[in-house]
Amino acid sequence: MSSKNDNNYNQVGFALEILRLLAEKPHSRDELGRQLTEFLAKHGKPVGDIDQKIVRTIKKLRECGFEIDSAPNRPYKLSSSSFPVILSAEQRQSLALAAYLLSEIGFSTQASHVLKIGKLTDQDWPQYIQTRFSPPADYSAESIQKVISALEERFRQKRRYTIRYRNTKGDEQIFDCDCSELRLHDGVLYLFAWVPDSPFKIFPKSPNVEQNYTFRVDRIISVGAPSLTPWKEKNLPTFEVRYRMIKQLSDYQPRRSNERVLQRDPDGRFVEIVATEDSIFWCRQRFLQYGANVLLLEPNWLVDQIIAELLDATREYHLGRFSP
Repeated sequence: MSSKNDNNYNQVGFALEILRLLAEKPHSRDELGRQLTEFLAKHGKPVGDIDQKIVRTIKKLRECGFEIDSAPNRPYKLSSSSFPVILSAEQRQSLALAAYLLSEIGFSTQASHVLKIGKLTDQDWPQYIQTRFSPPADYSAESIQKVISALEERFRQKRRYTIRYRNTKGDEQIFDCDCSELRLHDGVLYLFAWVPDSPFKIFPKSPNVEQNYTFRVDRIISVGAPSLTPWKEKNLPTFEVRYRMIKQLSDYQPRRSNERVLQRDPDGRFVEIVATEDSIFWCRQRFLQYGANVLLLEPNWLVDQIIAELLDATREYHLGRFSP
């Protein structure tokens, strides 16, 4: 016969296991029943009517403040947890800063979740930090959240899919996307995807880094259903660049995982770096941002692009200064 303490352990352990499973992902009734049956058997506890145990335990968890969604033919989903989180003053400040930055770059719902987890107040909000992010949209908006959720599902399935995209001129076009991911760049959320059918000029064969496209998520109208074609590439195509940081950046320390130091000048005049890049546009913009503090060495085609852009900018300055 089980003792009272054994029964209490059985109930508490069972409830905690339900929370652990639902914290990982939503579970259907059958899936939850299978895993909890294995859990009870592993601990030598009687299984009994597992479905009834699940319903009864979830009801008690809801009474304790855990928001667990369920509906006919839909999985159990943990929407909100009431587990207390004990934080130090520094941890509260860090969470508040994270929530503040999320809010500033357009993730207001996610910021509210962080505030709720830490039970933060206005006193925890950072007082001496100001941001200048200007996101084009609130990425917590329902329409954008649907797009993001659909994209994340395509990433898990790793099958080709289409998107309908509206450009800055308002024109819409359908793109066939292969290997892809979401990226946050300068406060804007992008879909970064390899578009195998797009044209290219610089590289002679596919897969081609020119076919890596950036799509602003807030301009994606819809995401198509997954096809039967698996992703052709496991990783996005890349290219290497070699450059020297000079003048004010001659003591530059790499802070990006794709950068590697080749050599440092003994006299401190430069540091030579090689980096693996997958976006021609973002790479070019970064080098232009460094101005005269960087000397791009390879590849030649990118060096030519940078020179042409700098010459064009110089010409415009001269025209603007000396024209009547």
